[in-house]
Amino acid sequence: LTKESATCKAYPKRPLLGLVLTPTRELALQVKQHIDAVARFTGIKTAILVGGMSTQKQQRMLNRYPEIVIATPGRLWELIKEKHYHLRNLRQLRCLVVDEADRMVEKGHFAELSQLLEMLNDSQYNPKRQTLVFSATLTLVHQAPARILHKKHTKKMDKTAKLDLLMQKIGMRGKPKVIDLTRNEATVETLTETKIHCETDEKDLYLYYFLMQYPGRSLVFANSISCIKRLSGLLKVLDIMPLTLHACMHQKQRLRNLEQFACLEDCVLLATDVAARGLDIPKVQHVIHYQVPRTSEIYVHRSGRTARATNEGLSLMLIGPEDVINFKKIYKTLKKDEDIPLFPVQTKYMDVVKERIRLARLIEKSEYRNFQACLHNSWIEQAAAALEIELEEDMYKGGKADQQEERRRQKQMKVLKKELRHLLSQPLFTETQKTKYPTQSGKPPLLVSAPRNSESALSCLSKQQKKKTKKPKEPQPEQPQPSTSAN
Repeated sequence: LTKESATCKAYPKRPLLGLVLTPTRELALQVKQHIDAVARFTGIKTAILVGGMSTQKQQRMLNRYPEIVIATPGRLWELIKEKHYHLRNLRQLRCLVVDEADRMVEKGHFAELSQLLEMLNDSQYNPKRQTLVFSATLTLVHQAPARILHKKHTKKMDKTAKLDLLMQKIGMRGKPKVIDLTRNEATVETLTETKIHCETDEKDLYLYYFLMQYPGRSLVFANSISCIKRLSGLLKVLDIMPLTLHACMHQKQRLRNLEQFACLEDCVLLATDVAARGLDIPKVQHVIHYQVPRTSEIYVHRSGRTARATNEGLSLMLIGPEDVINFKKIYKTLKKDEDIPLFPVQTKYMDVVKERIRLARLIEKSEYRNFQACLHNSWIEQAAAALEIELEEDMYKGGKADQQEERRRQKQMKVLKKELRHLLSQPLFTETQKTKYPTQSGKPPLLVSAPRNSESALSCLSKQQKKKTKKPKEPQPEQPQPSTSAN
């Protein structure tokens, strides 16, 4: 018996009836978990096809003839090109789902998806197939710049035109039924939006201040992987052990970090926009935009990781000078008032925060340089061994090139780490103990720890808003004094 015929005998040969396409691997896994829960007592089999995991294992899953496949476009197209027998005939497909569709069909992304959709709507087209398209930002429209609108044959994009273009790319035939459940503001009512205006090099200060003052499940977004790596190193030096999630990580580590973040009550996840769409992580209290996103869609999806299922949540933007243009564009597209409340910061603690960040930056920068030097030396030694040549001392980076300079640097690092350890051992939020007579004990007033988590970030912000909205009491008109003159 061939392997294929043996598989046919082991499992009943069933056609593929449902196909779900998602932009990220984590979202595909989440969708599979939900479908498995719904189909628990039905006998319906599912399979997941995503990159970063064993192709052979996924082929074995397909060998069981699952009725539903959840996939990212790249890995699915790879297996279709290999002509796996369960993916040969997609004409029997009854349901095609494209999740986060506006992201999936963006120009320059998911090249395999366009080839896949072309095949599904041409050689593998089933006229009875139902096509479902989902996204929270399908109807968001960016107006083109004025210089483009003035050109001939340039149509002003509106909601209908955007949907028509999207349906054309996906290959939906006939007039689709559109169900729009989005609010005018695009974000949910239970989300509180706030901001901090600061210089670019001050963002680390305010991020550290917020994470220390308001513990909980916090999701920090940045626009680049390099920024995530730098923040991770910096926070680790400050004894905050963040989890990370970005495209350059191994898939198993990505899933492990996501699971750990969902389990721990007081935890920080540093992520790129790979975690922005669709992920349902329970009880995320804070979403912090360390860098303001480039588009309103990304902002809506990032902020949607909190305030889910009637829970309250906070979205905080750290707005530097380079972020102002993006911030204004986002709020113009969302038709929101730019005058969102400023997040209250107790400036009396910022000097201590600033000193901790200064030391942590120096330590992180030095450790990163040492890490890079070790990588270089390891690589050059392996290359020299392969070529069977001897290396000269000046070809090494770091210690071997200049022992004296390296010893001086290490001594300086020990001093910096000792100083930082001393600062970290002290409570960050302290209050001076109030006494009627400061000198009655003969000693300076004692510093006591201020309660760190007595108030949530949301309650702190709402208290500030109430103070602002309270109208000053109007002066009472003077009462006429009785006359004291004699009758």
